[in-house]
Amino acid sequence: MLDRILESLAHPVVLSPMAGGAGTPELCAAVSEAGGLGFLAAGYKTGEAVAAEIERVRAATDRPFGVNLFVPGEPADPDVVEAYAAELAPEAERYGVELPDVPLDDDDDWDAKLDLLLRSPVPVVSFTFGCPGLALVDRFHEVGTTVVVTVTDPGEAVAAVAAGADALCVQGPEAGAHRGSFVARKPYGRSEPGLLDLLAAVRAAVRTPLIAAGGIGDAAAAAAAREAGAVAVQLGTAFLLTPESGANAVHRAALRDSRFTSTTVTTAFSGRPARGLTNRFIVDHPDAPVGYPAVHHLTTPIRRAAVAQGDPDGVNLWAGTAWRLAEERPAADVVREIGRALA
Repeated sequence: MLDRILESLAHPVVLSPMAGGAGTPELCAAVSEAGGLGFLAAGYKTGEAVAAEIERVRAATDRPFGVNLFVPGEPADPDVVEAYAAELAPEAERYGVELPDVPLDDDDDWDAKLDLLLRSPVPVVSFTFGCPGLALVDRFHEVGTTVVVTVTDPGEAVAAVAAGADALCVQGPEAGAHRGSFVARKPYGRSEPGLLDLLAAVRAAVRTPLIAAGGIGDAAAAAAAREAGAVAVQLGTAFLLTPESGANAVHRAALRDSRFTSTTVTTAFSGRPARGLTNRFIVDHPDAPVGYPAVHHLTTPIRRAAVAQGDPDGVNLWAGTAWRLAEERPAADVVREIGRALA
């Protein structure tokens, strides 16, 4: 099923579904219109909000696009969340906010989104943070939707293929924002194989088409991923400075600020491992717990206040290892430059 979609694309370039505001319907449509595969992030949104964004994409393009869903996980440990809330009390005071009472379990309006996408199908649906069951994949196939599952190791790849996935998004540790692994395990980082080695390991385990993601910021990296066995490449950070991106002004400025010199994988902002520019908040909370999505909700007022105050040291500045290559230019230019390297 993915083969037919790829054949319809001028460029095998996929937009990473960036939840939290950076991914917009306008960015999704721009990537698709340029000949790539745009993606909407359904994470952190209600089913109703996702439906409205899908309509905005459909009004802007008749090209294929996809929608990404977060697979619900296990509830957070209440003792862990309570302890982290105590640790964050000085942060709340610094930014003049109160920490909220947070739900330990949040399914991200899962059922409503599934109902929407099965009633009003889109060409592609992808899953992150877990693997849908075979019965659910079959339901999507029945309505003509291609199913992609994000994987971060060969074991996850085998499980996704067994569940009927049409393709796998192989996400290397170089990727910005959240690791899409099935389990929010720690630690991530130096011990993990890089994207190219991970592609080779997954290719040895399964024969399903692979989309490469993580640290792809230019034509050379895209070509290397293609040479390693990917049928397409997925980019997120490379689109953050485009005019169609929804990245806030603090995030955009930080990506251009020479004082930020590295990225770090942290659980400090959301309770799930995610890569971002190394700032004060990350450094001050090196032992932040695993506890998604409760930690995400706990830090939300702090992050919002930091953005409102123009302070990049109190907000998640998600970015992959190739963030220095991001440029202020239209999304279509990014698609075409990367696409030429894959022709």
